Amino acid sequence: MFKTYETDSFFDEMLQERGKPRAHYQTLYDRLSSLPEDELQARHEAAQQNFLRQGITFTVYNDDQGAERTIPFDFVPNIIPKDEWQQLEKGLIQRVKALNLFLDDVYNGQQILKDGLIPRELVVTCKHFYPQVTKIKVPRRNHIFMAGIDLIKDENGEFRVLEDNLRNPSGLSYVFQNRYVMRHVFPDFFQDYDVVSLENQFTHIHDALSSIAPNNVSNPNIVLLTPGVYNSAYFDHSFIAQQLGIELVEGRDLLVRDRIVYMKTTRGLKRVDVIYRRIDDDFLDPLEFRPDSMLGVAGLLDAYRAGNVTISNGIGNGVADDKAIYHYVPNMIRYYLGEEPIIRNVETYFLRDEEQRKYVLENLDQLVVKQTDGSGGYNLLIGPHATEQEREDYRIQIEKNPSNYIAQPMVNLSRLPVFRGEKFAGCHIDVRAFIFNGEHPHVFPGGLTRVALKEGSVVVNSSQGGGGKDTWVMTD
Repeated sequence: MFKTYETDSFFDEMLQERGKPRAHYQTLYDRLSSLPEDELQARHEAAQQNFLRQGITFTVYNDDQGAERTIPFDFVPNIIPKDEWQQLEKGLIQRVKALNLFLDDVYNGQQILKDGLIPRELVVTCKHFYPQVTKIKVPRRNHIFMAGIDLIKDENGEFRVLEDNLRNPSGLSYVFQNRYVMRHVFPDFFQDYDVVSLENQFTHIHDALSSIAPNNVSNPNIVLLTPGVYNSAYFDHSFIAQQLGIELVEGRDLLVRDRIVYMKTTRGLKRVDVIYRRIDDDFLDPLEFRPDSMLGVAGLLDAYRAGNVTISNGIGNGVADDKAIYHYVPNMIRYYLGEEPIIRNVETYFLRDEEQRKYVLENLDQLVVKQTDGSGGYNLLIGPHATEQEREDYRIQIEKNPSNYIAQPMVNLSRLPVFRGEKFAGCHIDVRAFIFNGEHPHVFPGGLTRVALKEGSVVVNSSQGGGGKDTWVMTD
């Protein structure tokens, strides 16, 4: 089934040139090669059915055949050797530490802007910069409880940061479900590998949330605030709340009285200390943001301002994961930590710069163009795969509002085999790493490997029909 597999010019996680397996994949490669095709097909179908029975779904908004679907799963895991992961951990902690310091700075003094390391207009005109939260005393000065950092490997096999997610990064529940399915449907795959367990990871997450409670509350009441069952990531919300042992609430379940947040219960009102919110900033408080919001809680920001409740991730975090700010993260690391970045960025062009804009417009067929406030894989122009008309449409939009876009080289994302019934085909992947920034930063072992299931596609987002794989971090 690997005879027709091509490595091409991409870095393949499993196979080297001429089809020779990498050392840490050799045993799995031998096992896959020894299993009959019909058995692999039966197990593959059993894995998909397992996701369906558990109701693990994601909404694909541009799908005409039905918005909600199960996330496709592929059973070839992404295996990361121990030494490679240890270096990644250091780089991820370094990056999140610098991003948190940046958020604390831009809402309390803006020294980095005064020193000219980042253009002031880039920050203050960002749609995700909220003056309403300026100078609010955040417990432990911790704006980022949970970060989702998207990583790729380039054609040389080097990890690069593709983007930062500091608002409401989703996907953690799928990491656990991928492992659950692998353990049940492919238990024999684990016989020859010592994989870091996912057990007790929610203890770290709960500790991180507890550490940012206001007024040093020793046993805080923590809730997860969700928009409700119609949100695309509702399974993610309900699973995390269940595993953490905290209440899953909607805005209508909370109220603010005398600048204190309470949860309505059958036994009366119960004070809330920490809100792990999965609602966007604009919908959190109709008195401060969108007045038409039915999802938030009136007076929530006033309670937050008074120091009576912690909201995580922090309001206004989007100014740090805006794609225009991404370019300056290496500068933040040098500025705040006095260190060189451990994980490099992908080269980025600023279209507000006339010279860079001219280069990009002349080379749209070779570049990827993104909206600075975009997410989910939407509104991308992938130049080499786009039609002439699509490129022309984007050219008009860029010339109309250049500061709303950035461009990057077309990176040859690494690939992993994906089961296709009669063969394995190479598909592009990335990894969303999760970092929990409590009293002591903790990197979740492995993260979510996302795969572009269409051959040749580089869009891995679940919202665009991408699938998932289990991620193994080796202990030896």
